[in-house]
Amino acid sequence: MSKPSERIRPPLAINPLDLPSHCDICGLARSTQKHQKCSRTRQARKNAEWDIRLAEVAAARAAREKRYVR
Repeated sequence: MSKPSERIRPPLAINPLDLPSHCDICGLARSTQKHQKCSRTRQARKNAEWDIRLAEVAAARAAREKRYVR
């Protein structure tokens, strides 16, 4: 059996994403065209946002007082 891959970051949403019917990158309807370029652009933006968010969480975790210090 293959080992499941570990998540690098938490999921964006528990429920399905509520995306608008029009693409926020090109402005066209999502249902009429393939939006692979738009999707890549959006993922790159979200990756940058997630990197910032995870760095903030790590800094807060490092600054927090340890409960059980050995």
